[in-house]
Amino acid sequence: MKEEVMKKNQKETVYRLADLKGIMPTLFGIRSGVEGLDSLFYTTEFDGEKVTTRPLGGYPARGVLQITGTPDTGKSLMAEQFLVQQASMGYPVCLVTTEQSAAFSALGLKQRAMAMGIPFEKIEKNIVIIDAASQTLFREDLPSLLEAMAKAIQTYGIKSTVIDSVTGLYESREMLARQTVRQIYHFLKKWNQTALLISQKRSGHEELTSEAAGGYAVAHIVDGTLVVSKKEILRNSEVSLYKKPLGETVRLFRIDGCRLCGHDSSVHLFEIDRNGLVKVGPSLQELVQQK
Repeated sequence: MKEEVMKKNQKETVYRLADLKGIMPTLFGIRSGVEGLDSLFYTTEFDGEKVTTRPLGGYPARGVLQITGTPDTGKSLMAEQFLVQQASMGYPVCLVTTEQSAAFSALGLKQRAMAMGIPFEKIEKNIVIIDAASQTLFREDLPSLLEAMAKAIQTYGIKSTVIDSVTGLYESREMLARQTVRQIYHFLKKWNQTALLISQKRSGHEELTSEAAGGYAVAHIVDGTLVVSKKEILRNSEVSLYKKPLGETVRLFRIDGCRLCGHDSSVHLFEIDRNGLVKVGPSLQELVQQK
């Protein structure tokens, strides 16, 4: 009996590369809704003679990515812009909120749509919200949350999912962080979701590292990490570089890694405009050259 089980498991888990040709996912970009971001992911092509790269045009499809940073760095804004962008294109998306109630999440999405020049009526039926902030069971019992997410995916044909924040599912239980994130990751892969996991970073961590609550649990499991940070201008050299006065704050952005495709690895300016829209600006290298 044991030998039969082992043979079955081997058949289902051991492959030659040639056997996977027909089931490999197609690599293409899913628009982020964030100005300056989609061109930072790229793919490599080989025509038999020459290797070339081209922009992917967004987040890698079916990728599960982490957005991490300290408070007030624009993580949730990035997620909202992604949801609004995809919903406006006719794709059903899901927001799992663990931080604020569904009503306030809906208000934020409405504000983001207006800032992006997208009528609310164009997105309202394409965004599904799972309120884990108000439902204690969903935050404390992961199988119950995953069951609700599976039902939503099946019912509404959801293509992309945002969890804001994944940290809310294991806060005060950080020993379970790796186990929690791994279960969520494999669930999202099973359902072919392009997903963003918002991860709250401890303020004591180095700003542009991928480390977040739960140690390196999230970064080591997901397909890639986007890091956002804030920096206070305290030196005259920084005044010259960032073109802002002493005491002002600048935000920075970096793709810390992505196992699915190539990506820009530079540190970029990251801006939030007066309408609450985030965008990725020039790299620090470009700023130095301009200077």
